[in-house]
Amino acid sequence: MSVKALLEGEMTAYREARALGEIKVAWHHLERAHIVSQPYLGPHLASHWAMLGFAFDQRDWREVVGQIVRLVLAPLGALTGRIPIGNTGRSDVGAFKPMPIADDLLAQIERLSK
Repeated sequence: MSVKALLEGEMTAYREARALGEIKVAWHHLERAHIVSQPYLGPHLASHWAMLGFAFDQRDWREVVGQIVRLVLAPLGALTGRIPIGNTGRSDVGAFKPMPIADDLLAQIERLSK
């Protein structure tokens, strides 16, 4: 499996959950996509754009503002190497706070690096 395939899998799961109205599950998969995308600026920005769009559709203005801030910070983090591993990318978590990665996702990421 490639990083692209892992990201596409999480985004597909997000879209399916969203279509079913399963908001928490949809956010869960967006967060996982964010974690996978962090080392890659383009996909990382794309994950925040997806979060911004979803937050806007949910009329979650706090999250909308948080995603706009993260869209500005993501390139700075990439340039400075300050990417908080495992961070879910949501506005309820500090933008630079490292977080544990779920075991199943971590195993998939580790397989990619071999």
